[in-house]
Amino acid sequence: MVEEGAKSLPMELSEKRGVENNGFVQNEAFDDKETETSSQEETPKTCNVDVDAATAEELVLKPYAGMPKEVLLKFSSQARYRVTREILFWLIIVAAVVLVCATITIIALSPKCLDWWQASPIYQIYPRSFKDSDMDGNGDLKGVQEKLDHITYLNIKTIWITSFYKSPLKDLGYGAEDFYDIDPMFGSMSDFENLLAAAHDRGLKVIMDLIPNHTSDKHQWFQLSRNRTGKYSDYYIWQDCGEAAGSITPPNNWVSVFGNSSWQFDDVRKQCYFHQFGKEQPDLNFRNLAVQQEISDIMKFWLNKGVDGFSFSAVKFLLEATHLRDEPQVNKSQNSDTITAYSQLYHDYTTTQVGMHDIIRSFRQTMNQFSREPGRYRFMGSDGEENEDIEATMMYYGTSFIQEADFPFNFNLMNMKNLSGNSVFEAVDSWMKNMPTGKWPNWAVGSPNAARISSRIGKEYINVINMLLLTLPGTPVTYYGEEIGMENIASENVTFPEKSPMQWDGKVNAGFTEGNSSWLPVNSDYQSVNVEIQRAWSNSTLNLYRELTSLRNNELPIHRGWMCYIWNDNDIFVYVRELDGLDRVFMMVLNFGQESTIDLQAIVPSLPSEAIIRLSTNFSNAGKAVNTKLIKTEVGEGLVLEYKTMKPVHTMQAFQGKCFVAEKACYSSAFNLLYMNC
Repeated sequence: MVEEGAKSLPMELSEKRGVENNGFVQNEAFDDKETETSSQEETPKTCNVDVDAATAEELVLKPYAGMPKEVLLKFSSQARYRVTREILFWLIIVAAVVLVCATITIIALSPKCLDWWQASPIYQIYPRSFKDSDMDGNGDLKGVQEKLDHITYLNIKTIWITSFYKSPLKDLGYGAEDFYDIDPMFGSMSDFENLLAAAHDRGLKVIMDLIPNHTSDKHQWFQLSRNRTGKYSDYYIWQDCGEAAGSITPPNNWVSVFGNSSWQFDDVRKQCYFHQFGKEQPDLNFRNLAVQQEISDIMKFWLNKGVDGFSFSAVKFLLEATHLRDEPQVNKSQNSDTITAYSQLYHDYTTTQVGMHDIIRSFRQTMNQFSREPGRYRFMGSDGEENEDIEATMMYYGTSFIQEADFPFNFNLMNMKNLSGNSVFEAVDSWMKNMPTGKWPNWAVGSPNAARISSRIGKEYINVINMLLLTLPGTPVTYYGEEIGMENIASENVTFPEKSPMQWDGKVNAGFTEGNSSWLPVNSDYQSVNVEIQRAWSNSTLNLYRELTSLRNNELPIHRGWMCYIWNDNDIFVYVRELDGLDRVFMMVLNFGQESTIDLQAIVPSLPSEAIIRLSTNFSNAGKAVNTKLIKTEVGEGLVLEYKTMKPVHTMQAFQGKCFVAEKACYSSAFNLLYMNC
């Protein structure tokens, strides 16, 4: 039946004067029938129908998937397709231009991201006292690696390891015998490489010490120099010495830091060599360019290892005056023959000589060669002037055109003669008002060369000092053990009481070593002052320290905002941290004296009547609301208050000259981003 219908269809179309589909293949039966019929009938007459050509073409040709190029071009030239295509094209161009312009604008207006040495506190480790891994009683590099998780627990991303070069360990290893090797006490080069890799795997940066001023007298350079061998002959500072009555007369009255003459006669060379420190630590001759190149090569060696930065020590001693004149006496009436102490002379000819900063800049240039890779900036710190010459210290930052150190280490808070709200304010203000524009501050409250906080100013102030350290603008530096409030060893027989072994737990030797003894005795309070017990105690110094580092890392006003002084007196120091565009403000009320009560609204009239205690040295107070007209603090108490306001202190006329910002940024709540031009 279907076949009959198929056969009859062409016949029917033909009979009705229809248009035959020439593309349709007919079967044989129909062909036979058509042949017979055509022989019997006349050919049908053609029917002409007038049809518009364009309409016919449209009826016949319509766009379809897979159409050939010729058909596609025929349709693409039509107005409705061409106009639509051009509209889409220009919309895409405009959108791309807008996107590029928006990206350029955001980049141009965005403030510089804080670098790693700005974003995280620095944790200073004295490796001999941190952790002993081989039971010989001395801390080592493997021990540091074992305790890297403690660093991450503190929310710290940078560690600074003091000197561990191969050394006779005179002056605790600060005179290197070989700058290219590790002292066996601390392990091997392989141990260092493993430590570095483990630190980097945890996202930590590693800074190491470099003391370029001098070497050990066991160093190969010195041995060659004393024998006048080749270029090494003047690697050190040699001078002829006079002889009178069988004793050696030095070239001048220069005195070493450790006391007595800074000239030492050498029996091999028959001359005197110069040493700013111990006689076992001869000074290098930095007026010899070959010596400068040697130090550059040492830096490159460790930077190629992957070290993230250096702390340069004793740099103010790099050059001495060539005229060798006697240095002026502090007490001009003193008999010159009795001068033996360093403090008895003005050191006009042996420190901070012309050309010294040029050498430091050359160190910076070497560091910059390794800072070109994105994310691999190499940090450079230096010590500054220790004689309270703040302007001379600021010169170590360099200039706006020529960079030196990223910052000279700031020991103002360690050098305070006494503790009070006023003295803390003066220490902070001295640095901030003298720091060059655009530079970054830093703060340290402990070091291997100073008494610990608890021993220096009292254990009741350890928490408030840590609160100060971690809420000031800039990079805080914490000496190991200060996060748990360690004290000096209470013994007159101990030479280095501030370097006592780290107190990890309440076991024998405080978990520092599994050996029978440690190189220094462990402090007797280790069973109550240790990491393990303080991690479990919510109101501990350790947990407060950790909360403070978390606050610093997560809150923009504390991370990089303005600091404005609000009030200081003998008992308290008050300041705020705020950021343009952000209505959330943090106010620190820190007690460094006796119990105190203050009306903050009388000082800042726009201050809200209530503020929330975000953090307190007494954890039980956290989260409570306080009346800003009546803020009470106990001895050694610290409060971090949080409140909201649309009138930031740094915009008020009354506080002009009392506010500082290092890396200025403004916050846009609409776009949730930072920008520069407020």
